[in-house]
Amino acid sequence: MKLPLKFYTHNNVVGIARNLLGKYLFTKIDGVITGGYIVETEAYNGIIDKASHAYGGRQTPRTQTMYLQGGVSYVYLCYGIHQMFNIVTSNHGEPHAVLVRAIVPTDGVEEMLLRRNMAMPKPNLTSGPGSVARALGISGRTNAVDLNGDVVWLEDRGLSFTDDEVKAVPRVGVDYAGDDALLPYRFFVMGNPYVSKPNK
Repeated sequence: MKLPLKFYTHNNVVGIARNLLGKYLFTKIDGVITGGYIVETEAYNGIIDKASHAYGGRQTPRTQTMYLQGGVSYVYLCYGIHQMFNIVTSNHGEPHAVLVRAIVPTDGVEEMLLRRNMAMPKPNLTSGPGSVARALGISGRTNAVDLNGDVVWLEDRGLSFTDDEVKAVPRVGVDYAGDDALLPYRFFVMGNPYVSKPNK
């Protein structure tokens, strides 16, 4: 049921971001499985995308993971606070990635509540990329992890959304990217309460 390597390794990162909606994301941290299905993503189109960490071929200790072959995790710290979980796509040397912005929790919800210090499930449990990572126990230790392994993985359980159910809009918080900030590279399931920015 895990997504095969070929799902990640073609070079249409925008198409992959769209097709990830409805796929299940799981982690197994300290023996506990947590996860849910994806309802919001953002695509980052490598060296030509001004919003990408790898724009212009930039290579730093942080971005090295983006240049790996697709099918691994890319986790980075945002504002020194939030871990952000991304899926590296395309071929080795082509730094494409998809940010997972929201999931609907289905497995290990009690553990997610503990990690998020919440008393009961609410949409903000896994709404927004920082919340997703924290709820799933994702950290720097899960950077560059093989997504066909047993720590972080994705599954196709037959859930999909029609184009009428999905909206494509500009990404969040990338105003610095000029014209590229306007690209419709964010995808979300309309009407889903876990979507982090439902009105944009």
